[in-house]
Amino acid sequence: MSTFVKNAWYIAAWSSEVGRQLLTRTILGEQVVLYRREDGTPAALVDRCPHKLAPLSLGELKGDHVQCGYHGMTFDCSGVCVRVPGQQNIPPTARVRSFPLIEKYNAVWIWMGDPALADGGAIVEVPHYGDADWGLVDGQYLYFRSNYLNITDNLVDPAHTSYVHKKTIGNAAGEDVGVKVEQGDSHVLAYRWIHNAPPVPLVERMADFKGVVDRWQYYYLHLPSTSYVDFGSIDMGIEPTEANKDRGFRSFSFNFLTPETESTTHYFWLHLRNYHPHDAQVSEDVVRLMTLTFDEDAVLLAYVQREQERTGVREYTRLGIDNAPARIRKMVERLQAKETLSLPVHVLRVASDETQSSTS
Repeated sequence: MSTFVKNAWYIAAWSSEVGRQLLTRTILGEQVVLYRREDGTPAALVDRCPHKLAPLSLGELKGDHVQCGYHGMTFDCSGVCVRVPGQQNIPPTARVRSFPLIEKYNAVWIWMGDPALADGGAIVEVPHYGDADWGLVDGQYLYFRSNYLNITDNLVDPAHTSYVHKKTIGNAAGEDVGVKVEQGDSHVLAYRWIHNAPPVPLVERMADFKGVVDRWQYYYLHLPSTSYVDFGSIDMGIEPTEANKDRGFRSFSFNFLTPETESTTHYFWLHLRNYHPHDAQVSEDVVRLMTLTFDEDAVLLAYVQREQERTGVREYTRLGIDNAPARIRKMVERLQAKETLSLPVHVLRVASDETQSSTS
């Protein structure tokens, strides 16, 4: 059974990736081709000609249209066939699906579900984006060999940082500090404060604290798969107001997970910081250190994915720290059930027939 939620916005590509060439990417198990029209606006179609199912990405752009590289059938940005070489009539089935797109935060977002529900206001807000006093690193991409829900589990789990990320954002001071969890209509928050502790390696490198600090980790997960981490440190004993946190060491790391298949995930990320905001060398250091951190997760989660597939089991034991991940999975299941109930009867019948044929 699919774990995908289709009625949601996902990053298909960074804006810089989409141009006047055909870019193909698998998203939620579907092959999509992306490009820019001559006026610069992005477009996306199913990467599959309806004639012999050849990938449209093997063809070429003709103005704002995509010409199939097999027999020359040409499709406009809405997916309608506008030319069939050698014949005047165009079959009504000669069309491909197009997808709603929005360009925001220097990224091209795609809606894979019901186009009528594609509300751009549902894209999560990024604090301090465009603020001249905050440094920005974006355009970053990683490839995870793991189901996206294993990654969301990880992204609402502050406890793992003490063990997996000792070189960057974790240390032993947080090992026995509990995690608190809050839940909203469309998000889960897992957080903790670690008081009177040494700065973690990243903070030691980038800040100038003279002694121990109070530090926080706030892990937000907005359904189905957008995460951001509010992370920082202040001098021990300082009142933890938002203003004081902004005057301390603070960053917001956004992780936009776009499922590729049931076992692989596109991992787009950006990072905002209030320390050395205009220092290019610090930006390079942030990319290096954050990539190291995410690579540590990617290696571990690839092993988790492999063992889950080998055993057919997600987990044998549940711990207290699994509170937030368990909530997210239940919320995702509810979204999937809602989507299934809203499908037309003929679609449900086809899906049922396909399932029966695949198990017979």
